[in-house]
Amino acid sequence: MNSIIEKLNDNLKIVYRQALDADQKLDQLQKEGHGKFQALFTQEAGFEFEAKRFKPYVLDVAADVDALSQSEELDEELLKKAVLKLQSLLTLLATFKTN
Repeated sequence: MNSIIEKLNDNLKIVYRQALDADQKLDQLQKEGHGKFQALFTQEAGFEFEAKRFKPYVLDVAADVDALSQSEELDEELLKKAVLKLQSLLTLLATFKTN
């Protein structure tokens, strides 16, 4: 289980750095009058909230990973949820970066 948590944390570090860069770009776009949207993800993405920046979503996944690391047995449902959220973040960040 420790190797799973380590891999998730490694991916979170990557996503966090990318999210900070993307959030700066979103701030710049908003100042220029662009970026008129309600949220980055819909409810179907698995997040319990809506935000206009990436960092809150990264922190949400980090909280899931932290909960996984605190549990004595692997919570497969929470693991699946965290991986899907992380995948959604990585996909959107990659799309944002290329556009």
